[in-house]
Amino acid sequence: MKSKVRARVLPASQRRSLDELIGDLILSSGDAASKRSAFWTMLTLSSVIAAGGVITDSTATVIGAMIIAPLSTPIMGIALGSVQRRRTGSARTVLLACLLVIAVGVVMSLVLPGNYDLLSNSQISSRTSPGLMDLIAALATGFAGAVALARRDVAAVLPGVAIAISLVPPLVVAGVCLGQTSGWLALGALALFVSNLFALVFAGMVMFASLGYASEADKAAGRPARRTAVAMALLFVVVFVPLTANTVTTLLLNVWTGRTKAAAEQWLAGDPDATVTSVDATSRTMYIQVRTPGDLPPLESLLDRLEGQIPDGIPVVVDASRGRRIDVGRVGG
Repeated sequence: MKSKVRARVLPASQRRSLDELIGDLILSSGDAASKRSAFWTMLTLSSVIAAGGVITDSTATVIGAMIIAPLSTPIMGIALGSVQRRRTGSARTVLLACLLVIAVGVVMSLVLPGNYDLLSNSQISSRTSPGLMDLIAALATGFAGAVALARRDVAAVLPGVAIAISLVPPLVVAGVCLGQTSGWLALGALALFVSNLFALVFAGMVMFASLGYASEADKAAGRPARRTAVAMALLFVVVFVPLTANTVTTLLLNVWTGRTKAAAEQWLAGDPDATVTSVDATSRTMYIQVRTPGDLPPLESLLDRLEGQIPDGIPVVVDASRGRRIDVGRVGG
């Protein structure tokens, strides 16, 4: 059964040899000097392009940087080296590459004013709060990338794989956030990169081993590479748990924000000209922006409506028209 599935995923006529894979993914093989020169040149350029796209909030520019970024090569080299039980130097290359990209982000952040609102930039805000779906997408991308590398006839999908996986942009975002002294945002961007990194390596190892590229190494060793598999499984769990927690938190915040908006609309229902323009959950506080031509209804009734809808103790602030900001109090307080 296993051989039939392998034959369908990777027909013998389209199978690339192990030497071909090593030549493509291991920078220390073959003409190592030329490979490394090309890698570091393209990585530097893609980092600058990505930083420009992030700072200008240009999706098209960031996508262009993702297409030419070569960082996935040594990452998949880690996967191939792991199933082949050989040291390739890919892990060290990835570490140095990360430091380079982050440094580019820090330098490029110097053009931003000191009071720049990082979260107002969609390229930054979308990469500083990773969730479980990011990990799932990265896993699927890793499987797709491994299959595309192993088959001769689907190499054309590799640019799409490069776009699907976010490697250089979150590192650039981490650098930009560090340059703006926003450590928590930088940590969120690094979490996204690390989850994508582990997902790529994990998926690559599983796929390369399943497609038979580890068979020779396993026979030579006499047993499967259990240590490597266990280590990757543990690292996967380490990434999976916080991303799951962040996803649950995000979903709960969305529910609470919706309930707060509904309660605020009921609170203003007596004035047909009053509207709730937005509700935002920021720094554990509910900010309700309203527009009303007259006076606001009693604030206590808003807290009464919110009680039981959102957790007790959450502060509520109303931003009314004419620039008024009112601290309503805490729910259930």
